[in-house]
This record gives sequence, structure tokens and C-alpha cells, in this order.
Amino acid sequence: MKTDRHTINSLEELEIRKEELQTEIHKKGEVVAGLWENLFTEKKTNTRGEMIASIVSKSITAFDAFILARKLVKQYGNLFGKKKR
Repeated sequence: MKTDRHTINSLEELEIRKEELQTEIHKKGEVVAGLWENLFTEKKTNTRGEMIASIVSKSITAFDAFILARKLVKQYGNLFGKKKR
């Protein structure tokens, strides 16, 4: 991370620096928003093989999540369930 040390001698210089920083933050925000959108938008499959691979991958992920949740509930379910007497 780059750190710039600017010596500010007047109010005008401060306002100019503030505008520069706001412009820089806005540009970086746009880059982050674009990357965020690319990360979470579903990519279209071009071929039937890619579609099947995507379905299998999603199915395995769902099954894995189900098994993990089942294991956690079995192990820690007594924390949230009714107390046994």
C-alpha cells in the first residue's frame, strides 16, 4: 500500500487534496463494484457438457452442505434444543 505524505499549507491545497482523494476513492469503488459483480454473477454455460458439469458441481456442493449441517446439529444440537431431563 502506497503512503503519500503531502504537506498542506493552505485551505485551498487541502480542498484540492480532498477532491483528488474523493476521485481516487470513487475510481477504486467502481473497480471493486465491477469485480464484485463478476464474482457473484452466474456464468452462462456454452455447451451441454459444461451445463452437466455445473449441475454436478452444484449438487455435490449442496450435498456437502447438507452433510456438514447434519453433523453440526448432531454434535452441537443440544446447545439449541430442549434440555434433556
